[in-house]
Amino acid sequence: MGVVEDRLAALGLTLPEVVPPLAAYVPAVLDGSRVYVSGQVPMVDGALPVTGAVGELVGLVSPERAKELAAVCALNAIAAVKTVVDDLDRVERVVKVTGFVASDPSFTGQPGVVNGASELFGAVFGDAGVHARSAVGVAALPLGAPVEVEVIVHVRD
Repeated sequence: MGVVEDRLAALGLTLPEVVPPLAAYVPAVLDGSRVYVSGQVPMVDGALPVTGAVGELVGLVSPERAKELAAVCALNAIAAVKTVVDDLDRVERVVKVTGFVASDPSFTGQPGVVNGASELFGAVFGDAGVHARSAVGVAALPLGAPVEVEVIVHVRD
C-alpha cells in the first residue's frame, strides 16, 4: 500500500468496487497526464442508499445527508481513478471537481453539499486534493440519486 491508501485506511475507508457504467461510457479515462472520471453517484454495495431531491423540507434528503453522500461519490471516483493508474500515489493534483445536486427548487445550499466530496479529496490527497470546483443544482439525476460528482485529476508518469 502507498501513502494515499494508508490515508484511506487511517480514515477507516476502503476503496469500493467500481460502479459499473449505467449507460454507454467507462468509469474513467486516462488521457496523457489527466484522468477524467465519469460522474459518480453514491452507490454503496451496488445500490443507492437514498434517492430524491435535496432540501430543507420534510420528505427531502437533508443537506447533511447529501454532504455524506457526496463523500461516497468522491470515494467511488477515487476507486475509478485507481482502475486506470493502479497506484494512487501517482495522483499529483485533483484539478477539478464538478458536483451536481438534485435540488428542491428553493434549495440553494449546493456548495455545502459538494463540500462532502471536496473535504474527502483533501483528507485523502492532502494539498494535492485542493481543487477548482463547481456545485450545480439540477432537477434530477440518474436513478434518482441526490448527488453526483465528476473529477479530473493530474497524474505523474
